[in-house]
Amino acid sequence: MVYLDHAATTPMLPEAVAALTAALAVVGNPASIHSAGQQAKRVLEESREQVAATLGADGIEVVFTGNGTEAVNLAIKGLWWQRSAVEPARAGATGVARRRILVPAGEHHATIDAVEWLAEHEGAEVVELPIDETGRLRLDVLADELARDAASVALVTMLWANNEVGTIQPVEEVARLTAEAGVPLHVDAIAAYGQVPVDFHGLRRSTAAPRGAGLVALSVSAHKIGGPAGIGALVLDRSAAVEPLIHGGGQQRKVRSGTQDVAAAASFAAAATAVASRLGDDAARMSALRDRLVAGVAAAVPEARLSGAHGPGASVRLPGNAHFSFPGCEGDSLLFLLDAAGVAVSTGSACQAGVPEPSHVLMAMGRSEADARGALRITIGHTSTDADVDAFLAALPAAHAQAAKAGLAARATSFDR
Repeated sequence: MVYLDHAATTPMLPEAVAALTAALAVVGNPASIHSAGQQAKRVLEESREQVAATLGADGIEVVFTGNGTEAVNLAIKGLWWQRSAVEPARAGATGVARRRILVPAGEHHATIDAVEWLAEHEGAEVVELPIDETGRLRLDVLADELARDAASVALVTMLWANNEVGTIQPVEEVARLTAEAGVPLHVDAIAAYGQVPVDFHGLRRSTAAPRGAGLVALSVSAHKIGGPAGIGALVLDRSAAVEPLIHGGGQQRKVRSGTQDVAAAASFAAAATAVASRLGDDAARMSALRDRLVAGVAAAVPEARLSGAHGPGASVRLPGNAHFSFPGCEGDSLLFLLDAAGVAVSTGSACQAGVPEPSHVLMAMGRSEADARGALRITIGHTSTDADVDAFLAALPAAHAQAAKAGLAARATSFDR
């Protein structure tokens, strides 16, 4: 199998496997005060420091979670719950209920579903900000919303880079706008971590962020960078306060309760350290493979349309991301045909009950429903080679011809008749 779906998950790095295997032999609950517990705590806290170092943060600011989705939910719901209450009357207090969440269109469903849940169950007011034809946030609209009524904004949340089309967002500009407005910003960096530099403290310094405003929370996940599935992290600035999702022992700054997974943390740290040590070289290698793949698709299927921001290197889009729309084809048809040919990729669509649905990201970018239904995402990672790109390009023409012959699926099903 040629694996070109690294954005979904990437194979574990040898360093991460070795660290996991070694740490599984460590006995003791890191919350226990006896020597076995303290040995486990030492492994855990050293791992936390190592992950923090790759993110430009302090160890105390790293809260380990069960996955990236939990980290996103903890940031969004935790900030909203903490900020939405009316402040008591005191000097400088606004007395205004902060109920608005500003969120760009085309976000990951971890964010979309979290803010929709808050709107349905908690009375949040979700303001969707438009993105342009490349998937990039419209900064002018964000600036206008903050200028109009920053006092009513609980938080701004956004992706560092779009997980479907790979467009890198103007994170520093957004961090500066939110810092100036006194509004906290959460950034979902799950797709970007391990592919582009992430410097939490550097961004706070460069944007002159005051306490509790600007970039205060950042989500990442281990399995996207060659670590194990089942562990993520939320970087939470010391000045930020969130209400927890899980109550119990309060093991991590009273923000997240529960016995921590020492072995997973050690494996996460090993992967993070390894990826950070060769980030520039890996990004350049992946960008070169991606650019060759993009050129090959253009030659093999001229009508295919590259989605997302364009440009050389890794400055405007993730180095491992290539995302196309194939007119007249279902993305799922292409996926299954390529899979039958031994090539694993993904689509930009979400399926419910087997009925293809258009990519919400492409629709938010102003693309037609037909374009949005014919999406295919090819993502390159640390195991990818020239031979993998060649195999994909060799399999694509026949798969495209068959998918085009099948055409777009009818909207009606046998259940509708």
